[in-house]
Amino acid sequence: MKINVNYYAMFREQAGYSGEVVEAGCGDAVALFERLKETHGFSMGRSHVRLAVNDALVGWDAPLNDGDQIVFIPPVAGG
Repeated sequence: MKINVNYYAMFREQAGYSGEVVEAGCGDAVALFERLKETHGFSMGRSHVRLAVNDALVGWDAPLNDGDQIVFIPPVAGG
């Protein structure tokens, strides 16, 4: 299954690019995040990150499907 992952803010900086297509056999957002965290050295743990699948905020238990668009959203601050 191929998942489209877009990176923003600190995740973009740490991955070194704005997105990638990931071959994911897990079907689980938690496993995908942990794999990408290890691969790219993400410094933030999942407990501080929101998940969006196909432009909708969802819980970490949401199933993933082939072709899904995933965004991991770190906390943001504004002024």
